[in-house]
Amino acid sequence: MMTPDGLAVAHLTRRFGKLTAVDDLSFRAARGSILGLLGPNGAGKTTTLLCLAGLLRPDAGVLALDGQPLGADRGRVISLIPETPEVYGMLTVWEHLVFVAKSCKLEAGWAERGRELLERLDLYERRDTIGEALSKGMRQKTLIAATALAGAPVLLLDEPMIGLDPKGQRELRAILSDLRDAGCAIILSTHLLESAEAICDRVLVLNFGHAVISAPMAELRFGEFGRSLEDLFLEATR
Repeated sequence: MMTPDGLAVAHLTRRFGKLTAVDDLSFRAARGSILGLLGPNGAGKTTTLLCLAGLLRPDAGVLALDGQPLGADRGRVISLIPETPEVYGMLTVWEHLVFVAKSCKLEAGWAERGRELLERLDLYERRDTIGEALSKGMRQKTLIAATALAGAPVLLLDEPMIGLDPKGQRELRAILSDLRDAGCAIILSTHLLESAEAICDRVLVLNFGHAVISAPMAELRFGEFGRSLEDLFLEATR
């Protein structure tokens, strides 16, 4: 049974005029786990993440972290890596980490952790490069390093693999595994079903703003479903 620790979402609804992008959606992202948020284009994945991060105001819904309601100050506990990576153009890669360390009042030793993250992502040699001179993939890696360094209890990622080279994708999966083991609740939105199957503990598939599959990954593989994630996904969203 899932513990009460983590992010609980109840009856989340978001409309754009006559279009209901997210329709009465309820789910939980447990601490120490990775929830795969899947669905076709237009299913409501990005809208859901933006509502959770506080960047879109939902029409209805309640959020709670570890049993305590979340309000407008959720930016302290929820980090979002958007699909389009945006960095500060005139800050260097390393200055992004310094900014995070000072903003989050990180304890001594953060610089060593920051260097380790940059080395893992092949960014340490580019630490003095300003943001506007970085490629899309390097901007994505900068955000990944900064977000991992911040260590928020909830991490949201919207298509984080796009723009990353194969080594970067592998290191991202490893970093997410480390954060999961440290007790972070992670929601990963992706179209890469193989990546989701490799790393996610649970899957939530959306279609037209509704949840059409919500199950542990182990149950999808070995339980009553007993079929590949791709087959289940295509059948549920056709």
